[in-house]
Amino acid sequence: MTVKELLLKEIESLPDSLLTEALELMQELKTKKHQTTNNNSTVIASGGSILKHAGKWVGDDFAECLDFVYASRGKAKF
Repeated sequence: MTVKELLLKEIESLPDSLLTEALELMQELKTKKHQTTNNNSTVIASGGSILKHAGKWVGDDFAECLDFVYASRGKAKF
């Protein structure tokens, strides 16, 4: 049996309550594959684009964010 025939056999045996979920899964897989195919070009970043924002914090929650980083980071394991 081909893969397509096996899929059709499985679809025919699914209860109606799962058919919608199976369809959504297939559509999601198709969309994901299409997006992956369209994003084949990889750009290697130099980091320069992020450096233009360095030292330009906007907001009044810097201390709170920094405290959160210190509280939630783990110890490095080498």
